[in-house]
Amino acid sequence: MIATILSAQCTDHRVNQVTKTIFRKYKSQKAFAYADINELAKEIYSCGYHNQKAKNIQGSSLEIVEEYNGIVPDNMEDLVKLPGVGRKTANCVLGEIYGIPSMVIDTHMVRIMNLLEFTQSKDAKKIEIEIMEIFDKNDWIKFTHMIIDHGRAVCIARRPQCSMCSISNYCPSVTS
Repeated sequence: MIATILSAQCTDHRVNQVTKTIFRKYKSQKAFAYADINELAKEIYSCGYHNQKAKNIQGSSLEIVEEYNGIVPDNMEDLVKLPGVGRKTANCVLGEIYGIPSMVIDTHMVRIMNLLEFTQSKDAKKIEIEIMEIFDKNDWIKFTHMIIDHGRAVCIARRPQCSMCSISNYCPSVTS
């Protein structure tokens, strides 16, 4: 969950560099909950928005320690109550930690679902609901990974690689 909080407006590469360091130092939710917030902010500085992210990491960790006995909640309702945790982070936790069918709607999902005309919405929650109705529940996590990976590697926002795209025959932005 901490890595997902750090990932907002940050590359996976940078998050992986930072988490490698901070997870060596802070080995538990309790360690994050009681960390010196200024020190934590310095350690995550390169992820951007370091003060707010440090506050959210510490706040959510403290709540997990005090309200959930150190165990990250396994349901949307409790997850989104945590500081810095919205539907995107909650769905990531549900799918990746607990294997609960969920869809992470990030910028890639929004863009590609609109390009493929699965939706006409820019609202993540609405897209999540619309896409969940189309695909089998058992495929949600895998589908999310495939689309996000496709958005990072091929269907790049400002420079899509349509000639390399394996689904370009189905893409109205290419075929029209």
